[in-house]
Amino acid sequence: MAESVVPGSGTPTDPWQLKTPSGGSEYQAWRDPLLDPPALVCQVGATRLSYHLRCIEDLQAMLKARGDWVPLGSADEQKPAPEGTVEAWGRSPENPVGGWYGLRKGYRGRFGMYVPPVLQALGLAEVEAKPRNNRMRAS
Repeated sequence: MAESVVPGSGTPTDPWQLKTPSGGSEYQAWRDPLLDPPALVCQVGATRLSYHLRCIEDLQAMLKARGDWVPLGSADEQKPAPEGTVEAWGRSPENPVGGWYGLRKGYRGRFGMYVPPVLQALGLAEVEAKPRNNRMRAS
């Protein structure tokens, strides 16, 4: 993987220090390959979300295949994700894991909010940073 361009090394003891695409919230993220299954963990205040660790490579591959900007479309688990968005792909039975990348029931959503900045930090994608309606594409 490319080297991180943000503070932190992406480990549990030295997490990446990230901001949501809109810039409204700061959070920490790290890889935890020792979890079962291995996970990308995002700590947002007191809330911890986790996603299949393979989401990093899988999302980059999807973005490369699409070859253009893809809307993020972030949504809570209980809300529908707009079609054609990163969020919808992160829940789709057509993605490489055959459904939700989110691992913790009740906290499986917001894939389009917290995973794209990780790809950007790794130099794998570009993510827009506007107040709303952000998009991303493979680098």
